[in-house]
Amino acid sequence: MALKATIFKADLNIADIDRHYYADHALTIAQHPSETDERMMLRVLAFALNAHEYLEFGRGLSTEDEPDLWQKDLTGMIECWIDMGLPEERRLRKASGRARQVVVYTYGGRGMKPWWEQNRDKLTRIDNLRVINVLPDSSEVLAKMAKRTMQLQCTIQDGQVWFADDKDRVEVGLEVLKGEE
Repeated sequence: MALKATIFKADLNIADIDRHYYADHALTIAQHPSETDERMMLRVLAFALNAHEYLEFGRGLSTEDEPDLWQKDLTGMIECWIDMGLPEERRLRKASGRARQVVVYTYGGRGMKPWWEQNRDKLTRIDNLRVINVLPDSSEVLAKMAKRTMQLQCTIQDGQVWFADDKDRVEVGLEVLKGEE
């Protein structure tokens, strides 16, 4: 018998002063049986950093031709394709042909550096790609915030990102590897 996804609910308040985006989102997040709390919470962070009324979670781990998050316009064209982790260069090249913008949030410390060194030259040729590394200390604190029901706040100002729940608050360390600062 196949394991089922675990459902998490999050009320996410976003105050993105840099983009002038202020909204509350009621999120339902399906955590794949093989997905860690860290990866799931990084998907929530990616949602907050790219928030838009049409941004939604994809089927991610369970579907090869969908991203972890995406934003489509009213015609169904993909505006933004967001992947987590260390995707293959071929996948990102294909996504860049399908979407106006592609964003990758890497994490995991040691594995990220060899992946970036191996793929940097090819990835820098993809014009509509941004690669952002979430620093390990930040992702570990975010993982500890994972609960079946969450009240979360994300504040973004002057490039600084703060993420909080009822107990913890963390300044999320982001390192832009490719794309605008």
